Amino acid sequence: MLQEGAHGKWTVSSSDESAEENSDSEKPCTSSLSDAACDRTSGPQYPCSEARKAAHKRKASPLKLSDKSLPTETPPAVKQRPSQEGSGWCLSSSDEEPEDQQKHAHKVTVKEEKYDVHKEHPLNLCKDDKLTKNLKEEEYDTTSSEAQDTWDLVTGGNPYRFFLTKVSGIEQNYNSGALHIKDILSPLFGTLISSAQFNYCIDVGWLVRQYPQEFRKKPLLIVHGEKRESKAELMAQAKPYENISFCQAKLDIAFGTHHTKMMLLLYEEGLRVVIHTSNLIAEDWHQKTQGMWLSPLYPRLPKGASGSAGESATNFKSDLISYLAAYSSPALKEWIDLIQEHDLSETSDKEKWGHLRLRKLLKEHALSIPAQESWPLVGQFSSIGSMGADGSKWLCSEFQESLVAAGSSVTTFRKCDVPIHLVYPTVNNVRQSLEGYPAGGSLPYSIQTAQKQLWLHSYFHKWSAEVTGRTQAIPHIKTYMRLSPDFQKIAWFLVTSANLSKAAWGALEKNGSQLMIRSYELGVLFLPSAFGLDKGYFHVGQKKLPERKDSATDFPVPYDLPPEQYGSKDQPWIWNIPYTDAPDTHGNMWVPS
Repeated sequence: MLQEGAHGKWTVSSSDESAEENSDSEKPCTSSLSDAACDRTSGPQYPCSEARKAAHKRKASPLKLSDKSLPTETPPAVKQRPSQEGSGWCLSSSDEEPEDQQKHAHKVTVKEEKYDVHKEHPLNLCKDDKLTKNLKEEEYDTTSSEAQDTWDLVTGGNPYRFFLTKVSGIEQNYNSGALHIKDILSPLFGTLISSAQFNYCIDVGWLVRQYPQEFRKKPLLIVHGEKRESKAELMAQAKPYENISFCQAKLDIAFGTHHTKMMLLLYEEGLRVVIHTSNLIAEDWHQKTQGMWLSPLYPRLPKGASGSAGESATNFKSDLISYLAAYSSPALKEWIDLIQEHDLSETSDKEKWGHLRLRKLLKEHALSIPAQESWPLVGQFSSIGSMGADGSKWLCSEFQESLVAAGSSVTTFRKCDVPIHLVYPTVNNVRQSLEGYPAGGSLPYSIQTAQKQLWLHSYFHKWSAEVTGRTQAIPHIKTYMRLSPDFQKIAWFLVTSANLSKAAWGALEKNGSQLMIRSYELGVLFLPSAFGLDKGYFHVGQKKLPERKDSATDFPVPYDLPPEQYGSKDQPWIWNIPYTDAPDTHGNMWVPS
């Protein structure tokens, strides 16, 4: 049926109208392997969200602009920074001013074409011809010199061990200091014995190919949250690989997901932990902004060491073991035993789950901030759940209270006294991205949820990452931090799998006595005190990557600060409505159905 609202006009099916508003809209596709919706021409070969399915379909069958009377103005080049206020593309003519409607009175038509990887569209502005090829042909390969650079990077002067993933299609100097999954699994990092991969969306065949040839038959445990048909799909993917076993995370609460993204890598030389934000699929390691924390190599403890040996000042080891124990899985009990046998004392970071856990950590480890009510919160994410009728229902009450905790202070702020800046891509961000509109498949904010919380959009700020050369690499990374009013100091920084939702962070129930968390999430909290900074803050490292030579106190924030608020015509990206007013960087339109 046709609907109209603050985001323009669109048509939704009856199934869309009944979508569960409390989810992150990242529910897996549950079609069977024989379902045409999941064949190679119209969908991925692994369980994924409906938004990702739509993106796959549009890449396989692009909708081209076919009206010759349209203005021939060329979209911004890939390297160009998004324009300022007022540059956003409206969703339909109903959103335009009367005079603008007259300018665009001609009819816009789109036609569906089968994707031809050899056909170059005149509006395809990507420099690298590989960007128009199937992702299966774009798998990253590293040369020996690049491998040595990677080894020097990881063993060199990065005290925080926080990295971005490499992005294809940007200037290569912006990939200095970044890692691809093949770098992480490289023999340079250790002689692999076995590994465990925790994730939400998994392409088993692709994952196996990311391991070096000599490690591809080593035992691999995949920890997932799939059920029923999507679980059968995942199992079918792994049939050719006798070394792969599975652990299914228990998801007893409706609309929960196994959203944690972590690697456990056991080597002959020791153990390594990687906590990151990327799904185990080609798209997530190709042209998106992603982040990770890479642990040092943890050595084995001497035989007979006590159970408490090898713990860090931040209790990272016990936190990690507690998290794994929550799965109640025999397969993970083996990994718990292995972790017990290793020395994790070098870790300066904290794991966390749930906003109450973050509140506790900040009270215990963060220093009180003078005039702290003026220090804003910045949240940056790739999906949004239902926040309620207004900010007092969750965002500006229990969630904010957890994120503003510091030291032993018990100060309670009035409703949204602390400024909140939420960074989420606009329609124009997605349109101008390296991937074009299909990048929006990893931003599953639905129209059903958005229409019920228009108040939230006044907090939104554009995605811009000139500092890392990633403005056109749509973010799938999730970060949260507390900054000084001049955006030059950081009280703490968190990289996590958790989007802005109650399902991810938890919501208080039973008069505040119980925190309901629906999903598995995992992140790493960076605290100045853990790095010996007694002033209670990091400095913001905001020099562009090629020239960046940060001091030990500069934290490498991956996007531009301060964030720029949405302009009057900017709209947040919503995946399940069409965008046909202007083509993306590949000359295509977006119609999700």
